[in-house]
Amino acid sequence: MRRRLAAVAERATRVVRGLWPDHNPLRRTVDRVEGVIVGGLAVAFLAGAPLAAAAAAHAAGSYGALTASAERSGWHQVPGVLLATAPTFGYTAYQPMVRAEWIAPDGTRRTGAVPAPPGEQAGGRVMVWVDAAGEQTGPPLQPMQVRDQVVLSAVLAPVVLGLLLLCAGQLAYNLLSRRRLAAWEADWRATGPQWTRQR
Repeated sequence: MRRRLAAVAERATRVVRGLWPDHNPLRRTVDRVEGVIVGGLAVAFLAGAPLAAAAAAHAAGSYGALTASAERSGWHQVPGVLLATAPTFGYTAYQPMVRAEWIAPDGTRRTGAVPAPPGEQAGGRVMVWVDAAGEQTGPPLQPMQVRDQVVLSAVLAPVVLGLLLLCAGQLAYNLLSRRRLAAWEADWRATGPQWTRQR
């Protein structure tokens, strides 16, 4: 265990030393720029991840609360009549979808598939969630669902930020690698003939 920790620490030290600005004559400006970019992206993630999580959680909470409030005020339950018998399964917690009919606020008859208790006979009554126009909706958003959305947003926001920063880092690396290779090629064109003449 100690050897593994020592190896990880040594590797981390080498990485930090490799990014640290020094007077190494073999280190080009492109290498120094790459070190600054890597450091900047790491700082951006460490500083931005908590902010992104908090902002996403706040936005999801606000939007979820507004949505739940609008649904609770505009949606309501009306009695519906089953048009078919609900199938019976061994699993009683499952409610099969069965066609039912209900009357909209404007007096028109509407039909749709609604959850019904297993084994409920045709003609049985069920409660159907509808909007102000009488269209079937489903139950309004519950506080637990809003909380789940907040947690999911808070977890995913740093992941998305990290992916964006990784893409930016990869793009910068590709651009810097091209410049580095072009500089090496130019140096080789200048020194290559001297080496071949000396042989």
